[in-house]
Amino acid sequence: MFSLPYYWWEAGGAWGSLIDYAYLTNNDTLVPMIKQALEYQVGDDFNYIPLNQSTTEGNDDQGFWGIAVMSAAERNISNPSDPRKAWLTLAQAVFNTMTARWDEKECNGGLRWQIFQWNSGYDYKNSVSNGCLFHIGARLARFTGNDSYVDWAEKVWDWMIGVGVIHEQPTYTIIYDGVKINDNCSTITKSQWTYNQGLMLSGCAYLYNFTEDEKWLKRTRSLMAGSVVFFQNDTMYEAQCQSFTAANCNNDQRSFKAYFARFLGMTSTMVAETAPQIYKWMVASANAAAGTCNGGSDYVTCGLNWFNSTWDGYYGLGEQMAALEVFSNLLVNERPPPYTAANGGSSLGNPAAGYAAGQLNASPLALDTADLAGAGIITAVIGASLVGAAVWLIL
Repeated sequence: MFSLPYYWWEAGGAWGSLIDYAYLTNNDTLVPMIKQALEYQVGDDFNYIPLNQSTTEGNDDQGFWGIAVMSAAERNISNPSDPRKAWLTLAQAVFNTMTARWDEKECNGGLRWQIFQWNSGYDYKNSVSNGCLFHIGARLARFTGNDSYVDWAEKVWDWMIGVGVIHEQPTYTIIYDGVKINDNCSTITKSQWTYNQGLMLSGCAYLYNFTEDEKWLKRTRSLMAGSVVFFQNDTMYEAQCQSFTAANCNNDQRSFKAYFARFLGMTSTMVAETAPQIYKWMVASANAAAGTCNGGSDYVTCGLNWFNSTWDGYYGLGEQMAALEVFSNLLVNERPPPYTAANGGSSLGNPAAGYAAGQLNASPLALDTADLAGAGIITAVIGASLVGAAVWLIL
């Protein structure tokens, strides 16, 4: 994990970055540390809902750890000795627990942002949570050869189209941030983020590579066309919160370019026709990012704004990851493509992963009338105690 202000999900993103770095540079120095981190956070049910995160974790948080272990399987990182922690098995556990939380009661489907009812955002169905499910499903389909994962990917895509967060136009497709359930998901939050675009783009590329179905190629092309909003002079930037003169990105958002670069690299590997354009973007972005990596007391700290020719004063995990990913993914077509079970992928799977004692431990805790009444009584008692204490101090 990383200390505050970095949330747990970003650690999953960071280990995914380092898996790519280790594989693409053919340097396994960091693999023991990566494996230790991935194993330590699996939780009691081996599904990336560890006790230390279980009351605050969102679907997207779990999803980014699932993406990391999917990469470990595809890159043939040596597996843990415990078969319950095999990379493919862990990715399947994340996928299974996420699908179990698919919510048909509100807006006819979709994943909520949050897993637990008491967390802010439980009433929001966002593209990153659903995009993680779509993306992991697409990669599991290709790795395992199991069409049931394609069916789930179709289901997620159709739902996102239905509520309008996938915005298809004749010549391009963009991804909006999400919808709230209070008006039957009819009001769309139209923020656009690089990682949402990348999740769906690379997922479509994986699905085309596996199925050879032209609709996935068409969707890949359309999402590629929509991705231009995140480039100026072929240099990547977080258009929603970043400009040439100022940066308003929070700690999470400052890492989004890292995942976008990674997903672009995947896309160029899965759909060869996209490689020239993506390589052009990567070269320009890598050169621009390198110009900012001369900051800090170590003189290798990278900045946020790649349009500057030098460090802009911003620094942190997100900035370092973003630069690392654009550098690493310049090498993506110089190494073998992601493995599958059919061509050398060694990770063992378990289609029933994520189940504990015969039950799928995936759903948010149910709060019935008695629970709510009890909570109300406790709240009232605590409130009365606070008032009483205040009165006593005054008197």
